[in-house]
Amino acid sequence: MYNEKVMEAFKNPQNVGEIEDYSGLGKVGNAACGDIMQITLKIENDVIVDAKFKTFGCAAAIATSSTATQMVIGMTVDEALKLTNKAVVEKLEGLPPQKIHCSVLAEEAIKAAIEDYRNRQKGIVTEKEPEYV
Repeated sequence: MYNEKVMEAFKNPQNVGEIEDYSGLGKVGNAACGDIMQITLKIENDVIVDAKFKTFGCAAAIATSSTATQMVIGMTVDEALKLTNKAVVEKLEGLPPQKIHCSVLAEEAIKAAIEDYRNRQKGIVTEKEPEYV
């Protein structure tokens, strides 16, 4: 079902955990499939210097979380906002059609973390639970 690259990312995920002094936090989830992702970003001078994830879900959810966090480290915030689920899928050399939603969650978690970062820059801090679809 999964290709070798996805299985490698699942078996040996990178950036697992949570940044304690994060700049932005993104939580997304999908109750229908059971995948829940949390991504924390450390941002300095508008550049993502670290990214970590905690994901409860299938192999594709873990692989896409790991891959997305790896991809955004070193990007500016504006560059990371342009990261698409398609780019994550391409980096993983494909996902089964029924697992594409996992890459969408990874994209949404990155964007939610950046939105949280920008809100914190304005003094707006909200610790909200994910809105499950």
